[in-house]
Amino acid sequence: MSLPGLLSGCSNSNSASQPDAFKDVVIPELFEKAIDGRPLKAGLVGCGGRGKGAAQDFLNAGDGLQITALADVFPEPVATFRETLKAKGNEVPEQNCFVGFDAYKKLIDSGVDYVILATPPLFRPEHFEYAVSKGRNCFIEKPCAVCPTGVRQVRAASKIATAQGLTVNVGTQLRSSKDVVETYRRVVGGMIGEITSAHVSRMGDALWFRPRQAGWSDMEYLLRNWTSFCRTSGDFVVEMFVHEIDLMTWFLGNKLPIRAEATGGRARRLTGDMYDHFSMTFVYADGMRANCTSRQISGCPQQIMVNIYGTKGHADPRGGKIYNKDGTLAWQFERPKKDDPEANKIATATVQTHIQSVNAIRSGKPFNKADQLANSTLIAIMGREAAYTGKFITWEEIMASNLKLTLDNYEFGPIPDFKEEAPLPGTVPPPPKG
Repeated sequence: MSLPGLLSGCSNSNSASQPDAFKDVVIPELFEKAIDGRPLKAGLVGCGGRGKGAAQDFLNAGDGLQITALADVFPEPVATFRETLKAKGNEVPEQNCFVGFDAYKKLIDSGVDYVILATPPLFRPEHFEYAVSKGRNCFIEKPCAVCPTGVRQVRAASKIATAQGLTVNVGTQLRSSKDVVETYRRVVGGMIGEITSAHVSRMGDALWFRPRQAGWSDMEYLLRNWTSFCRTSGDFVVEMFVHEIDLMTWFLGNKLPIRAEATGGRARRLTGDMYDHFSMTFVYADGMRANCTSRQISGCPQQIMVNIYGTKGHADPRGGKIYNKDGTLAWQFERPKKDDPEANKIATATVQTHIQSVNAIRSGKPFNKADQLANSTLIAIMGREAAYTGKFITWEEIMASNLKLTLDNYEFGPIPDFKEEAPLPGTVPPPPKG
């Protein structure tokens, strides 16, 4: 297989009809598998569901790829995944299986070429910073942080990674999905005209949760039930809805909002301190507005949608469709039939990200997407904080915010001021006079 660059030029980048937001844009190139080259050793930090999936995606990205080290705070997921890998012919030596809060350091120091960071996002900034300091190429899962302080830590490490020539890829894989890329190609080419607004939605069931068990300390409960706490996940609009926010931002020409206006609340969630529904509006300098709604409540209709509106029509990248101004279908991505191996040669989006990384490392052409993820993460955090506080939050405010959800020390035991209460925006009205 020949090695095309990670990105290919847009075929109609000089078109007179191309919106100004997309001048000199490039279209992601998709691959069947990674190019051949030197063997690469990867280590997985965080052996939960997403981490195991990312590790398998790495192994499926090409030849000469191996998982050589595993790390997690808890021993059970390391032991379980080690056995899974062994059954598939990838044996991880026992001495390369690390447990505890410092397990990530031991894994990074074990001599891996590529580190997959897939713990709860609370730990992402610290783990990324250490990996970069040791000269490791990285894959960092979304989101990159849970608070503005953590985002700044990631940005600082990202600058060092670029200076060192490291490859850093991220877990917002929708930008590497075949239907999304083909929709983007047409939006870039001017098919929906100038972008005017966006409507983004992710409505789904409640995630798993674990009630507190006898004998669990605050820290163990926080980590075993991490999807229910803002400190560990960032709330679900940061941990999950960041996918759609990132996709929206890409289709808007990567421009950033100047303000977030939001509301939200908690109707059904049984543990933790998070909301289970949000409605967020992002306002841009040119007056454009993007409405983003999300919820995690079981027993309600489900919907995942990213609609980008323009002067000539609108695009639905997650559906692979473009509509005319009158609502009629203008174009639709032709999905390959499942039984057609030739049409299904291009790897899936989650595998594509690791193919890109392997190609970059083996060809000596590094790239760094950490700042892309930092922007999308911070947009989601800005919306969350607007809902939590009831205030309109500006980009300048969230960029400069000293909000810090990470802890100074990690150990099993009590956590100071540990609470399981959802935020209450605004103030309580005064009692009537008289």
